[in-house]
This record gives sequence, C-alpha cells and structure tokens, in this order.
Amino acid sequence: RNADRGKRKALFLIDIERFKNINDSLGQAAGDALLVQFADWLTDYVVDASKLARIGADHFAVIMPERGRDGSVAMMIERILGSLKARSFAVNDTELRISSRIGIALFPDDGTDAETLFNHAEAALKMTKRSGVPYLLHTKSMTESVAATLSLENKLRKAIDNEEFVLYYQPKVHQASGKVLAAEALIRWQEPNAGIVPPVQFISVLEETGMIYEVGRWALAKAITEGLRWIDVGYPALRIAVNVSPMQLKNPGFVEEIKHKIGVAPQASSILQLELTESTVMEDIVRSIGILQSIREMGVTIAIDDFGTGYSSLSQLGKLPLDELKIDRSFVIKMVGGPKDLALVSTIISLAHSLNLRVVAEGVETDEQARLLSLLACDEIQGYFYGKPVPTETFEEK
Repeated sequence: RNADRGKRKALFLIDIERFKNINDSLGQAAGDALLVQFADWLTDYVVDASKLARIGADHFAVIMPERGRDGSVAMMIERILGSLKARSFAVNDTELRISSRIGIALFPDDGTDAETLFNHAEAALKMTKRSGVPYLLHTKSMTESVAATLSLENKLRKAIDNEEFVLYYQPKVHQASGKVLAAEALIRWQEPNAGIVPPVQFISVLEETGMIYEVGRWALAKAITEGLRWIDVGYPALRIAVNVSPMQLKNPGFVEEIKHKIGVAPQASSILQLELTESTVMEDIVRSIGILQSIREMGVTIAIDDFGTGYSSLSQLGKLPLDELKIDRSFVIKMVGGPKDLALVSTIISLAHSLNLRVVAEGVETDEQARLLSLLACDEIQGYFYGKPVPTETFEEK
C-alpha cells in the first residue's frame, strides 16, 4: 500500500509444527478446523486483517510494524509464542496444544520487494527447524545455506528416481563364539560424481523433506530381500537390523507397513530387526510401547540403539517391549580410561541381562575394548575391530 511505503515492517512466516500428524490421525476435516481456529487466534495480533494470509498447508504470513530495533520484533514473537503455549484448540472433542516456528525478514533491510522478503523469511524458517529454535531473523548466511540445502534436496530426489541408494552391512559378532549372528544395514548414497556419501550428510534433509518415508520403505524391503536370498543360497540365517527414523515411527501407517513388508515370506519376520534410538522411543513412550508391541507380536525383534545418549530411566526401560540394547560407542571408548567408566558399562550390561535383553556394544575398535567387554559378558560386538560397513558383495565374501 502507498500509505505504508517507507515504513519499516517485519514479515513473519509461521509454521504449525507436526500439522501433518494431526491431519493423518484426526482427519482432514479436523485439520481444516484447526487452521480456522489458528487463523482466528492470529488475528488478535494483526491490526489489519489484510496483512494476514495462509500461504500453504500449515504456513501463515503476517506483516507487522517494525520499530527499528530487533528487540521490538523479538518481543512481539515472544508474546505470540507465549500465548500459543498457554492455549489449546478444541477439535473433534479433543483439546490440542500446538507449537510453531517463525522465520522473520525485515523491510527494507532484507529486501524491498515481496518475493525477496518472502524468500528470506522462508530461509529463516527453514533454519529454525534445523537449529531447533522457535524463531530466527534472516541473515545472509541463511540464504546461502538454504540454497545449498535446496540443491541437495534436488539431488536426493534424483537419487531416489535413479536408484542411487545402496545398503552396506556391518557384522555383529557373538563374543563367545566369534560367529557373525547379525548385521546392521546402513544406507549409503552412491552419488555419480562424489562416490559413496555417508548418511550424516543427507539423512537430516531426507527427514526435513519427508523423503525419509520412501527411502525407509526401500531400505526395509531391500534388507529383507537380501537376508532371504542369503538363506536361499545356503548362508546361516542372520538378524538384519534396519534403522528407523523418528518420522517413520510417528507415521500412523508404520505398523501396517512392517506387516506388509514381512508378508513376502514366512522367514521374513524372524530375520528382521528394527533399531530405534533411545530419544526416538522416549519422545512419546506410551505410543511407542503400543507400536513396538504390535511389531514384536509379528516376530520382528526390536533394539534400542545408542543407549545412554537419551533420557530414559531404568524403570521406563523395563516397560519397553525390547529384545536388544546397544551400548553407545562413547561409553565403549571411555571404559578403558578408568574404573568408574568401566563400572558404568558393567552396570548397563547387568541391567540389560536382568531384563532378558541381548547386549551389543557399538564402536569397538581395539583388542583391549573387546577383551574388557568379554570379561563383562557382553553378548555381541559391533565395530571396526571386527569389520567396517561394506557393500553386499563384500559382506557375502566374508
């Protein structure tokens, strides 16, 4: 508007977190009702209704006055987020509490036209999700980072279409006999120009974009297919462990997906193991217990990965339907340094055994670590000491 020209303003892009989960669990009508209530609530903070717009499935854009100090913008946002935290929305007789993230771009500092401002606010919003903070003001480095991420997104979409993902396998070795009883299937990206790309460089982007669902389904199917093929050609049956991301576990159709995947053959359920991090399970322990119990009843085994890095208590661990506990490599590294760290690993192993759980130590790299774990009666060992992750063909040769 002409009257507004020359005045400093702030563009807020507001994202409703986990809106897809609400849609999936309560239905689209419930999601639509929530959006209407959320928009009504937002109008309390917008003097001119023409400066509020819904611009995506769960995104709203708001233009606010900006008084030239970052503090004034921060105060407005803190007020909005504080109000949202204290409020619930009634949908289908269900009281919902939701949270939001906000990306901010300032006029004219971050742009003098609508498209530039929007792009910069969107870059800030994307960065809030990556950094875990509720809101951020745009900076130049954000735009550069988001541009790099978008480029990676495009490459990953092509990687799915071109079947560039592969599974590498790392053995889990029985401590007493030295036999390989299981293997962890690890996703690698065989990028045409860069070669093998480790998951730390792309898994977070797969999760942010939702591509993790498709890649996760592929990994499950591939691991089962290869495990069954090994049996067919005469290899001993191995437990094949597949990692499950937090987003996969939250997917309402995850249990049915597992049921469908193991339906390919009678032996499929007995060779499949799902590995979930401690923090993934503890995010919603009641829901996790129900999901894991349903999967376990199919004959699939469940392992807690990276144990010791999350927030579970001993009593909570006993409630979970588990078969295996994997000690995080950080504990394995430290245990050779002194009696206290060694005692901690010993306690974890004893606790797990008292709960009838198999114990696997991760990140074992030295003979001393392997020897100590043997003395502590750790069941299985995984790490470079026995073998690094390798392609299918190399794993079969061993």
